[in-house]
Amino acid sequence: MGRPPKPTAIKKLQGTARADRVKANEPKPKKGSVAPSVPGHLSADAKKEWRRVAKELHGLGLLTSIDRTALAAYCETYVTWVDALAQCRKLGLIVKTTNGNAVQNPYLSVASQAEKRMRGWLSEFGMTPSSRTRINVEAAEDADPYESFLNAEWVVADAGK
Repeated sequence: MGRPPKPTAIKKLQGTARADRVKANEPKPKKGSVAPSVPGHLSADAKKEWRRVAKELHGLGLLTSIDRTALAAYCETYVTWVDALAQCRKLGLIVKTTNGNAVQNPYLSVASQAEKRMRGWLSEFGMTPSSRTRINVEAAEDADPYESFLNAEWVVADAGK
């Protein structure tokens, strides 16, 4: 019961990891040299969303091959949300039933539910402003070591002495 435990990688990114609470046998997926490929089963619009976010998430170390299903679910949820909003714009927020009664457009409920699910996926991948404040991404692997050395805090702090 209660909240599900956070993976150690997320705790490290958030700066809340404690050595006494790290599980020694926790799975650690390896980051490949390229972002995971687009799943073939995604709709065309979901594939576009995948391409929009996958490269950046991979570059930040937040997407590995094991995360492919979670990102695919986000992408399809995003498409559902966009499609439902388009139907709301097309039909209006209030529609008439066959009896002539005015009711809320059913697509508005679909859009609302998709948005709630999408918000969860966005948070999982650090794609909202508030979720980004809780993670600390390490420097890119291709960073120039000499540039990193020159920009190190201790070098700048000791420069005036």
